[in-house]
Amino acid sequence: MLARGRSGLCLALCAFGLALLGDVSRAVPVDDQDYYLQEITNRDHYYSFPYPGEEFFPFTEQPGEEGPIRAAEPEERPGFKPSRKELKQKKNNKKGKSVLETPPDCPPLGLETLKITDFQLHASTAKRYGLGAHRGRLNIQAGVNENDFYDGAWCAGRNDPYQWIEVDARRLTKFTGVITQGRNSLWSSNWVTSYRVLVSNDSHAWTAVRNESGDVIFEGNSEKEIPVLNMLPVPLVARYIRINPRSWFQEGSICMRLEILGCPLPDPNNYYHRRNEMTTTDNLDFKHHNYKEMRQLMKTVNKMCPNITRIYNIGKSNQGLKLYAVEISDNPGEHEVGEPEFHYIAGAHGNEVLGRELILLLMQFMCQEYLAGNPRIVHLIQDTRIHLLPSVNPDGYDKAYKAGSELGGWSLGRWTQDGIDINNNFPDLNSLLWESEDQKKSKRKVPNHHIPIPDWYLSENATVAVETRAIIAWMEKIPFVLGGNLQGGELVVAYPYDMVRSMWKTQDYTPTPDDHVFRWLAYSYASTHRLMTDARRRACHTEDFQKEDGTVNGASWHTVAGSINDFSYLHTNCFELSIYVGCDKYPHESELPEEWENNRESLIVFMEQVHRGIKGIVKDVHGKGIPNAVISVEGVNHDIRTGADGDYWRLLNPGEYVVGVKAEGYTTATKTCEVGYDMGATQCDFTISKTNLARIKEIMRKFGKQPLGLSARRLRQRARRWQQR
Repeated sequence: MLARGRSGLCLALCAFGLALLGDVSRAVPVDDQDYYLQEITNRDHYYSFPYPGEEFFPFTEQPGEEGPIRAAEPEERPGFKPSRKELKQKKNNKKGKSVLETPPDCPPLGLETLKITDFQLHASTAKRYGLGAHRGRLNIQAGVNENDFYDGAWCAGRNDPYQWIEVDARRLTKFTGVITQGRNSLWSSNWVTSYRVLVSNDSHAWTAVRNESGDVIFEGNSEKEIPVLNMLPVPLVARYIRINPRSWFQEGSICMRLEILGCPLPDPNNYYHRRNEMTTTDNLDFKHHNYKEMRQLMKTVNKMCPNITRIYNIGKSNQGLKLYAVEISDNPGEHEVGEPEFHYIAGAHGNEVLGRELILLLMQFMCQEYLAGNPRIVHLIQDTRIHLLPSVNPDGYDKAYKAGSELGGWSLGRWTQDGIDINNNFPDLNSLLWESEDQKKSKRKVPNHHIPIPDWYLSENATVAVETRAIIAWMEKIPFVLGGNLQGGELVVAYPYDMVRSMWKTQDYTPTPDDHVFRWLAYSYASTHRLMTDARRRACHTEDFQKEDGTVNGASWHTVAGSINDFSYLHTNCFELSIYVGCDKYPHESELPEEWENNRESLIVFMEQVHRGIKGIVKDVHGKGIPNAVISVEGVNHDIRTGADGDYWRLLNPGEYVVGVKAEGYTTATKTCEVGYDMGATQCDFTISKTNLARIKEIMRKFGKQPLGLSARRLRQRARRWQQR
């Protein structure tokens, strides 16, 4: 009897403990629970699925559950009523406007942008870790070695109709659509050709998306890269959504990348979501702008700030679209002596749209802040001539824009109309320099700066995009000191060299003589970005750049010949870096405010770095500026040259430097210049005089005579002596 009493007491205590655990787990927000506790209490085992012939995923309401899945009722939720913009979708599509930028329903949840974490993705099985559910993100790219931790999709461990991949939205969400791709791979072909969609409130009881005839079987992909969008017949409100492949490529296996479209429902009681919601106070035009809208926005900025802005173009694209730029300066239209020139460019890859929109937002922001009297922005504009070129490849952008922010895939619109990658279309000057250095006895000497462009590249038959030629002419005309080209698909700042020196390697750290300066410039952007140096963030695709604080030497990442960064460094005075501003090349319009907040401070800080180092004017004894004088720094095998007015800027880190100057026909000079830690370049002027030979030549030219060579004089003297005999 005593034993029975004890056993009964134990059972009662166990039951009470389980009930208490259930109550606690329901009381604590899911986001704050231990992830593995969720896994234990919320997941069904693979073999819990019914066998063929059984009813597949029936929905039955259980006591204590949140209730059955229901279709969204827009009339009861005013927040989901379509806007005027949404009601005009068909009209806009006829005009060639992007489908997803006038969305019929909801934006992406964020698998591609990483807003959905790895812990929110689950799958029935996986071939291996590198093909797990966390790799099933739209447009994710595989690593160089595909059989590693970073493969290009989620791939099920078995090919049967009971496999699934699931997304936990962590809150009630109105699901409206699914976008799918196959596996990103050079060596295999795997994709799903049809699938079902199921939703749940608790991850135990599921209901399939249905129509009048039964469960909806959605058509999947016919190849592995082009995204396919399927909208749900009726939007459904739930927390979990599951994709169940039904058929797949016959010669492949079940592999998917996906994105979910959905609108999270308001949840004011959940502190986690309120804490992580990003908002901006800047009153800017957060939308994607086609070519016409971009031009109109530039006009609007110019109209608001006519005294500090100027619109101009640097040339035309292959299809005849002008490459517009906006200049921001206190004296637009002309170079001011002693004032450095800076530029941002974007859109060399037409489908990398985020950089384009960030530049358009930046020009609006600077105009507004200048008018508001922001001392930081006013000072920057007064002391710097800034050039913003948002779309280098408007032809490629037009292709990506028409497809939409999620349906262009990884490469649609990347190249120019004639199939050229602008970013790698510049002349390879690295090889010329390195060959000259390796062959010291070679008759052909190549300078360490301002290396001339080879004749073959300038010929009409050379494979050079008209956009590339326009950029080169622009860079040669304006004495840029610092520049950044905004790209997408990663979160990192890459600095030169971008090309490895050894022809036998594809990845190798290849520093410039100014490596320490470039590393600082890269870090100045990365360290002020909200995510680049965040050790908690997930890698976009395969590379983890945290060990270098969100920066990377281009050649150590992947070698590229003829990059804009290497060309700029070796052909002009400009230090150029590639800034990859987001994992998603073409984020949805709803993501733009957050992306602006991520990059705003970095964009400003990087511009301010143009005032770091030394600056000055090289003059003759009469006070006239000497153009094309060579400025050298002891210990740094890279020189720069003065501009047309004799002014120069040399980016340097804090320290003491011996600086020299030389110019044809003038004496050389050196002095010690110290660079401090405070922002602002150190003034380091030079006054040099002409050499004796240059003075004699100048006098002879003035009086219409040319100086005679010594050998000719001797010959004439001998001739006179012979005649006198």
